[in-house]
Amino acid sequence: MARSTRPQAHRDSSRRLFLGTLAAGIASGVELRSLIAGATTPGLRIAPFRFDVTSPIGHGMCGGWIKPAEVIDDPQEAIGYVLLSSSAPIVVCSVDWTGLLNAAHIEWRKALAEAAGTTPDRVAVQCVHQHNAPFACLEAERIVSEQGDLPHIMDVDFFRRCLDAGRAAVEKAIGEARTVSHIAHGEAKVDKVAGNRRILGPDGRVISQRGSSSKDPEHHRLPEGLIDPMLKTVSFYDNETKLVSCHYYACHPMSYYGDGRVSADFCGLARRRRQEEEPGCTHIYFNGCGGNIGAGKYNDGSKEMRPVLVQRIYDAIVSSEATLQREPLKSLGWVTKDILPPTQAQYREEEIMRQISDTTQPVVNRNRPSYIVSWIRRSQQQIPITLSALHINRTSMLHLPAESFIEYQLAAQEFAKDRFVACAAYGDGGPWYIPTEEAYPQGGYEVSVAWCSQQVDPILTDGIEKLLDAHPA
Repeated sequence: MARSTRPQAHRDSSRRLFLGTLAAGIASGVELRSLIAGATTPGLRIAPFRFDVTSPIGHGMCGGWIKPAEVIDDPQEAIGYVLLSSSAPIVVCSVDWTGLLNAAHIEWRKALAEAAGTTPDRVAVQCVHQHNAPFACLEAERIVSEQGDLPHIMDVDFFRRCLDAGRAAVEKAIGEARTVSHIAHGEAKVDKVAGNRRILGPDGRVISQRGSSSKDPEHHRLPEGLIDPMLKTVSFYDNETKLVSCHYYACHPMSYYGDGRVSADFCGLARRRRQEEEPGCTHIYFNGCGGNIGAGKYNDGSKEMRPVLVQRIYDAIVSSEATLQREPLKSLGWVTKDILPPTQAQYREEEIMRQISDTTQPVVNRNRPSYIVSWIRRSQQQIPITLSALHINRTSMLHLPAESFIEYQLAAQEFAKDRFVACAAYGDGGPWYIPTEEAYPQGGYEVSVAWCSQQVDPILTDGIEKLLDAHPA
């Protein structure tokens, strides 16, 4: 078995009471590509965009195995920006959906690339991962549709309408692009939101999961465990005018869900509150490597706790922005790395398809396995996952796949101690959870829904390190 290449401090921390698991991607042999690099950035412009992706009434939530959309409490959005320079454009987008997986994620990147006049490998699309939202996988939808008696995973017509709205929003934004002269970064501690979900027993195996919410007093009493407590902000300026502010924090973003009430939930609501205060600046929220991180230590799932969590994220956003210090642009780089992690050996398409067709099984045991089959077929076709990083001056913004564990985010920061590193996970969600190598033998929910083998750890870790090594500054 290949040994993880994460720094020793994080290998040790993963053996504590709480342990993180997600990782994604095995190297597919594709060379690291530096798509933009240079010592200067003349004529850089930014075009922020946003468009509505609110789940329609009746649409399946989180893959179709929880209550479908019945009420819209607040809108769901896709928000992003296009960077325009002498090189081909770069597009970065955050979406208020549970996930975009496999071909669905690729289709989003293609659509935004087409609108921006660039190529899909210069587009990063990340999800915030609210659960009362679509969990889009086109192949999984095709599989369940063929059964004839299962709830739909994704309304394909709605999916296409969102792509059309995205194209229109990007094209309009480019016509209104603003000059970027400065960048700034900042961070602040988030108070009483995140805690590690995985509780280990004396034998080193998971004995309990502390999820997005919990009413168990023991879950509340136990320490936070391994998390990244900091909310990070990267902002783009035209001289003294703040144009775009990107906020990064690692935690499952649900206060409560499964009730059919469509919402951007507490992270999206905090972002929107800040947006209302600063209408001239586009605020974007990215979920970091939160695969093994949730709010269950502090959140009991009550309706009253949602505004409390909103306030805590909002306060951290404001505090983080208070530390911003502008610096002139000196360098800019965009690098990618393609990876293709192997599937766990126990997953066999024929057996899974028999389970999907078994009408005696509950819906979740038939819908959910369609995502495994979709990943297996994608892997057989050798369609890689694209990791990417945007480097500006001494700031690096990483775009990682699926529900990566917090260890990967902490490792990225340790790999580049001389840089400010902000991580956005929940990109291509094909692998579902991406645990660390140490997490697999510990068991637990996350490992049970990780389609890739534990080889994913050294592969993803190597990809992250290579992305960070490839900065131009």
